Parts: sequence; structure tokens; C-alpha cells
Amino acid sequence: MPSIAIPTALRQFAGGNSAVQVQGQKIGEAIADLADQYPDLKKHLFDANGNLRSFVNVFINDEDIRHLQQNETAISDSDEISIIPSIAGGSATEADLRAGSTPLPELNKDEIARYSRHLIMPEVGMEGQRKLKAASVLLIGTGGLGSPLGLYLAAAGIGRLGLVDFDVVDESNLQRQIVHGTKDVGRPKIESARDRLSDINPHIQIDTHEFALRSENALDLIRDYDIVIDGTDNFQTRYLVNDASVLLGKPNVYGSIFRFDGQASVFYPASGGPCYRCLYPEPPPPGLVPSCAEGGVLGILPGIIGVIQATEAIKLIIGQGDPLIGRLLLFDALKMKFKELKLRRNPECPLCGENPTIRELIDYDQFCGIVPETVEAQTDDDWEITPVQLKQRLDQGERITIIDVREIHEWQICNLESYGSRLIPLGQFPDRITELSREEHIVLQCKMGGRSAKAYEALKKSGFTRIRNLKGGILAWADTVDPGLPKY
Repeated sequence: MPSIAIPTALRQFAGGNSAVQVQGQKIGEAIADLADQYPDLKKHLFDANGNLRSFVNVFINDEDIRHLQQNETAISDSDEISIIPSIAGGSATEADLRAGSTPLPELNKDEIARYSRHLIMPEVGMEGQRKLKAASVLLIGTGGLGSPLGLYLAAAGIGRLGLVDFDVVDESNLQRQIVHGTKDVGRPKIESARDRLSDINPHIQIDTHEFALRSENALDLIRDYDIVIDGTDNFQTRYLVNDASVLLGKPNVYGSIFRFDGQASVFYPASGGPCYRCLYPEPPPPGLVPSCAEGGVLGILPGIIGVIQATEAIKLIIGQGDPLIGRLLLFDALKMKFKELKLRRNPECPLCGENPTIRELIDYDQFCGIVPETVEAQTDDDWEITPVQLKQRLDQGERITIIDVREIHEWQICNLESYGSRLIPLGQFPDRITELSREEHIVLQCKMGGRSAKAYEALKKSGFTRIRNLKGGILAWADTVDPGLPKY
């Protein structure tokens, strides 16, 4: 009986199993059997029409079923079947990256001493190190992936590093964002990263871009760099980076992380490979795939994936080895295993296919289903309550039922149990609505307000009217009501 490997992000809907045995002689039958065994998994795999979702890929061994016989592809007990959801061929040479460029810069005495371990490698040597000095790399994000990327690329002697970020350092970042330190909490990440990288290598140029990457500025920014490295944590920026890179003919070094799982590849259609849209034509609906802030990530994991991305960038620059173009590298930290899957360019891709229809950047918030708040939504008190408002009402003796929709391991970190809060994880919420009364005044709460908003909608559809969502979640409560409450 064949089995299907379940990725970490979907295991909670498959009984916590990392692999499930299924019945069927064809892959379509096997996936249908998997959904029958675990109905909660079905909505994550299939759309309303029963078709496999476009952000979920299925591989048999190392081949995407879209390039085989799709659902009719025959399977055997010995086949390795993998589901690869979005979390975010060919060979490039340094000549591709540096066509028409100025002569390579020389290395001074101090640089020769610093890079001596590179210089004695025949694959790098003086010429390769001069190529690194001449190169420019743009890092999108200075967080989990951007930290090891910046550290190792700076140390390697990349002549010009561009940093894009507009966030500030938070204490919860320090578990994995190793470019920042405790003294940097509250500082802009871009300043903290710049200072650390300059200390590692004063011979390189560091350009900082303290703003959000948007359609209005992406092309002008990326155009000025040889390579783009994607260290983002949201789908709208991931698609934006991909599209801008393809339109400008730049290689996009991709990485993504979640809990114990990581992915890495190089998307470079200008060199014959696929782009990110070839792998994931469409993003998942908002909230369907949890972020690292909600699902967590092993602090070491971004170091592993980030170093792989840095290695790919250096290989592209010096023109050595086989880049991850046309290949998706998967890493499972729990099993300490790597797996490689083949990626192929989709001839029907709207961006890099034979007849592209995307010729300019689009509204990526809209593309990813992110609806910006309106002025009315920001000032409307009908559905949200602030932590301060909730505390005032509780202090006045009002009977309010607080429902926490986080996971049990999050509840154990911090909770509002002293105020009568009850735990009903969001995954269990539809089956436990009957535990609640429509006569109660209910406030729904999670970490930051996103998951509790989904619970709010579920109660609203079930006829509940005395409901509010705690704005900003328990983190906002810690910021404005109880500073002694642990944050995570």
C-alpha cells in the first residue's frame, strides 16, 4: 500500500502523521483516499470544485504530476509521494550576470589576507574573489533568512550588499535573527544589520533601503543589483520579488521556512529555468497557511536555509557548480534529511511562459486576497475591542466570556485564565461552537488578532451577535495592560 508524506504545515489536519498509507492505483485515487481519511485536510487540498488547489503540488519521487499524467499517473507501493504546499533547469554562469560590466576590481593587501582561504581554492582564486567584490546582491528582509545571508555574504566579500527592511528588532526575533542582539531591541532592523555587517567586513559597501518593497519601487530598486535573494515572510512580497526579478532578467534565490521544514531554489527564467509562479501559480487564501509568527519555526532552521541561499548566490557569481535552477531542495530538520525535486518551466506561465500576459507589476495585496482596512473598518467598534477597553469592562464587573483560539502550547506560554479565559483552538472551533451560548458576551482572542477574527466570522455565521475580537491579541494586551505578561 503506497503512502503519502505529509508536510509539517498540514500534519495537524492529518492526525499529526508525517506519512499516511492510502489506497489507489493512480495518484488521484490516492489523494482522494487521503482526504476521505482526514476530512479536515480536504479543504486544504481541494477547491470548491474538487480540483487540487494551485498552491499545492504533488510529486511522485522527484517528478511533479503536472508534468506526468496528472491525476491519472500510476503509482506503486515503492513510490515516494509528497505533498508540497507553498509556505513564498538550466545553468547560470558569471558571464550571464556580468555581461557588459566594467573590469573586475583589484584586491588590496588587507583583502588578500582576509580572503586567503578563498584564494587558495582553485574554484575561487583571485579571479573568483574579484568577481565577488564586483557583485551586488539585494537582500529582501534582514530577519530569519536575511540574518545568515547577510553575515555570510558580507564575510565572503560581496562588494555591495543592499538591505531592504522597515521593521524594528523585537525580543522574539532574537531566537533566530542572529544578526541582531539584545542591545538592538527597539532599533530599526536595517540599522542593526548594517552595523553588524560593517563590523564583520569594513571593505564592503552596504546600502540600506528602509521601506516596504512595493510595486511602485521594486523595479527601480532591483534593477541596480545583480542578484535578488528572497528572505520574505509573506506571499504578496514573494510574488512581487519573483515578478520583478523575471521582468528584469535577474536570478531570484528563494528560501522559505516553517517549523522544522525548509525549501530552497533558484528561479531564473533568463537562464532557462522556471519562476516561482511555475511552481505555485496562485497564492493560498489569506490565513490558510500559517505564518512563522503563528506556527513557529525552529531557530536554527533559517540558518540552514539562509546559508544554502548564500551558497547559491556565490556559485552564481563565480560561475562554479550546479545552481538550484530547475530544482527544489527540501529539508526536514526532524529527520535530518534533504530531498530534491525537479522543477520545470511552465509553458503556460503568465509571467515566463511562451505567451506571457504579465508585463508589469500588479497589485499584490489584491492578488493575494489581502483587503486593506478602510477608514470605516478602522473606526468601527462593532466587531473589535481593545485590550484597555476589555480590561475596563472586566474591572467594572461585566460578565464577559473570553475564548482563546490559540494552540495549547501557546496557552502554556501565557494566557488570560485569571480573567476566566477558556481555550478552544481554532482547528476545533467549528465542532465546539455548541459549547457557547448566544446569550453570552464573548470576546475572541489569539496571539495578534488574525485567528480570532476567523473565529469571529464563524460565530457570526452561526447567529451569534454579542461577540467581539480582541484587537492585537494577547501581545497587545501585554503591551497596553499587563507588561509583565510573557511575549512570544
